[in-house]
Amino acid sequence: MKIVFKITFIAFMTAIFACQSATETQKETQAAQVLEASCGVCQFGMKGEDCALAVKLDGKPYFVDGTSIDDHGDAHDKAGFCNAIREAEVEGQLQNGRFKVTKFKLLP
Repeated sequence: MKIVFKITFIAFMTAIFACQSATETQKETQAAQVLEASCGVCQFGMKGEDCALAVKLDGKPYFVDGTSIDDHGDAHDKAGFCNAIREAEVEGQLQNGRFKVTKFKLLP
């Protein structure tokens, strides 16, 4: 009887810890939201060797996958991502420390 209880307890605790790990590495974004978007290196002070698109979610910058800094005009133009922080309507999710976009619409 004690063995059955111990096995059940261990299985239950394993399931709880497995769920917590998945929650920490992936944060769902349900609806489109307006976020700051810019060059992560030039404007948000992120580490990197090349200019790359990033968004700020809850005040923290994340590099973006699913669209590129060059998909939205000249990044080094006066109003480009390397020289300005813009707003964008974004849908996607955080996954392994990066923001995976399913929709990215730059706002005027």
